[in-house]
Amino acid sequence: MKRSLPLLLGVAGGIVAFDQWTKRWANAHLAWREPVRVIDHVVRLTYARNSGIAFSLLAGRGLPLYVFSLVAAVAVFALFYRHAQLALVRQLSLALILGGAMGNLIDRVRTGQVVDFILLSWGPHEFPVFNLADMAVTFGVVLFALKWTDESAPAAGDAAPGAPPPAGEAESGTHDEGGGPDGAGGGSGPAGGSLAREGADRPLA
Repeated sequence: MKRSLPLLLGVAGGIVAFDQWTKRWANAHLAWREPVRVIDHVVRLTYARNSGIAFSLLAGRGLPLYVFSLVAAVAVFALFYRHAQLALVRQLSLALILGGAMGNLIDRVRTGQVVDFILLSWGPHEFPVFNLADMAVTFGVVLFALKWTDESAPAAGDAAPGAPPPAGEAESGTHDEGGGPDGAGGGSGPAGGSLAREGADRPLA
């Protein structure tokens, strides 16, 4: 389908708005409190401030991490404007990445840190605390990669480059009614038969 800028910006804007609302809710209801169990110990809501990028990567390094969000946004628009035709799934994946990157960028510009509040754990193992913007970026990248892999795979009916044509197609050019490539030769066609009879009946000089 044709690329749609309103679709890209609309979905990305919705993600940013929802992400910022959940972070304000976390600031108001989770800060300085005990974690809230959602699914036993597997899914909990707990307040955290992250000075790194997604999933607390590069935290405490003092790097200008807002650059990562800007680079992600530039990459999204570059990929978006590179093709006039983009599949709906590809456009949605770019919108997810853009919305997530912008959601975390707002936090970094405003306070220098990102609000995280979702904690997953399995037994003694805990996944780094994250937020909805991190989820959007992750799902967008995975969806984009899956769609790219699907489109790059050869179709079932396509022949490999350099492969011989099917047997039926290879033989069709050698069994014309005239017997030759241009239909003019061969002894089995009507033209060849009439010439042979005419030569046999002609008197000798």
